[in-house]
Amino acid sequence: MRWSRFYLFTTREVPKDAEVTSHQLMVRAGMIRRVAAGIYSYLPLGWRSLSKLMAIVRRELDVAGCVELTMPAIQPAELWQESGRWEQYGKELLRMEDRHGREFCFGPTHEEVITEIVRKDVTSYRQLPVNLYQIQVKFRDEVRPRFGLMRGREFLMKDAYSFHATPESLEEAYAALGKAYERIFRACGLDFIKVEADSGAIGGSASHEFMVVADTGESLVLRCAGCDYAANQEKAGTSGLAKSPAEDSAADDLAEGVRLEETPGKTTVEEVAAFLGVAPQRIVKTIIYRTEAGPVAVLVRGDREVNAIKLKNLLDVQELELADEALVEAVSGAPVGFAGPIGLEGVRIVADRSVEGVTNFTCGANRADAHWVGANFGKDVHLDEFHDLMLVADGDRCPNCDQNLVISHGIEVGHIFKLGTKYSEPMGCNYLDDRGQSHPMLMGCYGLGIGRTVAAAIEQNHDDKGIIWPLPLAPFEALVVPLNMNDQEVVQAAGKIYEELVEKRVDVLFDDRQERPGVKFNDADLIGIPIRLVVGSKSLANGEVEVSLRRDGEKQLVPLANAVEAMLDAILAESPA
Repeated sequence: MRWSRFYLFTTREVPKDAEVTSHQLMVRAGMIRRVAAGIYSYLPLGWRSLSKLMAIVRRELDVAGCVELTMPAIQPAELWQESGRWEQYGKELLRMEDRHGREFCFGPTHEEVITEIVRKDVTSYRQLPVNLYQIQVKFRDEVRPRFGLMRGREFLMKDAYSFHATPESLEEAYAALGKAYERIFRACGLDFIKVEADSGAIGGSASHEFMVVADTGESLVLRCAGCDYAANQEKAGTSGLAKSPAEDSAADDLAEGVRLEETPGKTTVEEVAAFLGVAPQRIVKTIIYRTEAGPVAVLVRGDREVNAIKLKNLLDVQELELADEALVEAVSGAPVGFAGPIGLEGVRIVADRSVEGVTNFTCGANRADAHWVGANFGKDVHLDEFHDLMLVADGDRCPNCDQNLVISHGIEVGHIFKLGTKYSEPMGCNYLDDRGQSHPMLMGCYGLGIGRTVAAAIEQNHDDKGIIWPLPLAPFEALVVPLNMNDQEVVQAAGKIYEELVEKRVDVLFDDRQERPGVKFNDADLIGIPIRLVVGSKSLANGEVEVSLRRDGEKQLVPLANAVEAMLDAILAESPA
């Protein structure tokens, strides 16, 4: 492809709304264009990278035995009402009406539609298992779309769905799709990890996420230094907390009794600890949440945080948010910062296991400017509900082998679920067994973000000059750059190399623009094509051309006669094993 005939316009300006590197570089490199908040056009350069990823996805899913179809983006409300998600999904579901007043939604996912398809066609265990997938536009009305393709409202996604008669069959498909995902991300040349995850709004009994490792990732991943345990922070558990000198030195003897201490204006754990001279680990903080079922109070150790996902799952609620000042005062009788479990009535109280063994702790007194000191469970606070409700942190111990967990950053690019009968049972997607008895099918669901994966590849592979594409996702494999378009010998030599590379089926871009060398080099670094061949007047006079890799920038002069061979060798070397 000649640059002069390709639709590619780069810019030096960093978009004001671009917070992360991939968003900045994709806009600057002419890959995407913002249409509205969280909604983008995929320009030709960007579409080429997306298409290459989709080709890899299709290849590996076909190997895994999946069959492709396409479902509509607009879905009727009655299907979602059958599954129960029309009311449950929340504000991210974009609802609409047609001219007849019938309700529809722009699909954020397609469990209901695929279940409706299969229940009409598959009736016997002999027809199972079934595994179908699509690559389709989705829409989720994010409250704050950001990060370009990382968290948009409209996005491209590969979603697959499997249907089974037995748990063993579901497990087999779940493992096969997990292996397919691993092959996909390896084929893309990405550094990734597979982690245990929460199932969220999709539901089901188990799920795993695939994370591209990147310092800019918004997801936190806990990995064990001693075994293969890995989980995102929403799901991660621990066999014990990281110890601190302050905790180890704290006295464990029972105090003479609980006493009230005035703490004027001290509302944070840090302020209370400093004022009273106690370790934060000896403070039990009480956090009030609002749910549709009523307020709930959560107890957690002063130096730790509540995991909202674990809490939401425990309470089995759809809405969970921190209580505002008015609700905190209505529940506790005190301003924010002074709530505590002693004497707290009329509200459900649950506690994280981190406080179960804490003695002589400090807590809010349910009155302004005061805290209790020397409190103990069983004596001052009577509570039976201790659960895993804490955000696991760096240095906590692995739940499998008791070694330390290490925290790192990742970008979620894929998520697979064991759905069980969450959709098939309410929607009547049943099969007849060998005795003629009817059962709901077991289902699996397997999502992979197309645009998100391409953006994650940029987050993992870039420098201060621009993108450094892994070869399989690069919009072009090679770039041929004649430095002086007014030098006919340079143009002819570069054009001949370009034509030979095209004949060899190399995906190559020929920069035939009438631009200064500096502009061409800057654009080449920005768009990040992996292998570059430069033809200049001086080197050509010596019968040589320059070949370099975007990854390390090392330049090599090769004889003109060997230019194509050198490019082919470089492409082979850059391809994932």
